Amino acid sequence: MKVPNKVRVFCPTCKKHTEHTVELAKKRTRRSTAQGQRRFLRKMLGYGSFPKENPKGREKPTKKVDVRYKCTVCSKKHMRGKGFRIKKFELVRI
Repeated sequence: MKVPNKVRVFCPTCKKHTEHTVELAKKRTRRSTAQGQRRFLRKMLGYGSFPKENPKGREKPTKKVDVRYKCTVCSKKHMRGKGFRIKKFELVRI
């Protein structure tokens, strides 16, 4: 998906539509597993395949992309939505 590197969108800080630069958020270092996964692994310890089978091959085919918008007037950054799943993301100069 090709996205322009400058768009005119609503800035929640300025409270009006302004020119924004688009950037891809960098990957953060996060905890290795979620709370539900840690609970599930604790339940699975020592039982083999009891109470459930081991989940294998259930991962999603793509990762979510977080797109950040930086206002050129107030230089604040904000995001729109929770991100979206996409295989290929490309910023295009216009």
